[in-house]
Amino acid sequence: MIEVGANIVLCDPVGYLEMTWLEANCAVVATDSGGVQKEAYFHGKHCVTLRDETEWVELVSLGVNVLVGADSEKIRAAIVARAGKPTVPSVVYGRGHAAGKVAEVLL
Repeated sequence: MIEVGANIVLCDPVGYLEMTWLEANCAVVATDSGGVQKEAYFHGKHCVTLRDETEWVELVSLGVNVLVGADSEKIRAAIVARAGKPTVPSVVYGRGHAAGKVAEVLL
């Protein structure tokens, strides 16, 4: 059985909308999901990835995602170091104006 502190909530699987709410309202995201890594970034949260590699290497380069594998001490240390610290905004995925630019070109 996994033992966690009182400030950590373990829950059953949730749907997409609830997951999005949880990501937006947590102190730090810990996941093994590639999609959740990127969602954490969009929510301005640091991500601790419980894998040894990731498809989102740019997030690791930005310092907003850290790979810790399955090492419990690395997981704990990474969560403690990042909990509640906002990520630095970046335009690594653009500024959100692509649809408008496409519409201008089409018009």
